[in-house]
Amino acid sequence: MAVSSKPSPPTPSGSRSEGGIDRLSAKLLGPLVLLGPPGIWLALLLVIPTLVIFELSLVPDIRPGDLVIPSGLDNYFRVFEPLNLQVIGRSLFFATGTTLFCLLLGFPVAYWIALLSPRRWRNLILLAFVLPLWTSSLLRSYAWITILRRTGVLNSIVTSIGLPPINILNTSNAVIVGMTYSFLPYMVLILYASLEKLDRRLLEAAADLGANPVQAFWKVTVPQCFTGIAAGSLLVFISGLGDFVNPELLGGASSMTVSRLIYNQFLGATQNWGFGSALSMVLILFVSVAIALLIRFGEAKPKT
Repeated sequence: MAVSSKPSPPTPSGSRSEGGIDRLSAKLLGPLVLLGPPGIWLALLLVIPTLVIFELSLVPDIRPGDLVIPSGLDNYFRVFEPLNLQVIGRSLFFATGTTLFCLLLGFPVAYWIALLSPRRWRNLILLAFVLPLWTSSLLRSYAWITILRRTGVLNSIVTSIGLPPINILNTSNAVIVGMTYSFLPYMVLILYASLEKLDRRLLEAAADLGANPVQAFWKVTVPQCFTGIAAGSLLVFISGLGDFVNPELLGGASSMTVSRLIYNQFLGATQNWGFGSALSMVLILFVSVAIALLIRFGEAKPKT
């Protein structure tokens, strides 16, 4: 005798919708829980202060204690005055020169560490490059003052072999030397991380096809580590653009940069927070454009 099975009662549509809402809530709540704390931290320490600086940049000739009433773009027009453009150009010159020297000096070192040095010594060699970063940038700049001043180590060596002393301190050359020394370890570490992943089989294939070392370098090595070159150059350029210590101590009064000019507007004798804020926003704009260019063109694209 067959037993007839009773049909199960239909599931209420409300239960389905509640289950869908719960799953949707879980999907939304998970990212919020993970991104909430860093998002709050980012908003408090970056977004809100940047908005405050932008508001101050719209107030002409504001000083500590004045009422903040945004009234126009006068401070931004001052940025384009010839003297201020000269300061901005000098800052770009220092940052660009430092980036080029760090790339020219750092690439051979990173190449040797990643591809030619004994594997058991690589970590120790990298540690040797990181060691200068353990000391204060102020101490490193004072060390270069000791080396480059007229009675310093460099001129002692130069005069001992019968050559006239070299006047480098308080010049643009001294600033680039100090900045290159300060930011070279960053370039070496980033290039090393990129060169370590280099596919050596492509170099062997290029040699088998008749390419000389120079051709193999430009057509095989550089394209593979282009992302590392772009990232290292961007990091050094941004750091050099905002450097304050090296131009202040090694460049003297003739090496005014944007960072020193901003310092003078906030903590110097002029006390013009509006103009200093406008300069800060221009500096932020330069950095943002550099990062956007890296995101757009720095990622290596596979060839089809």
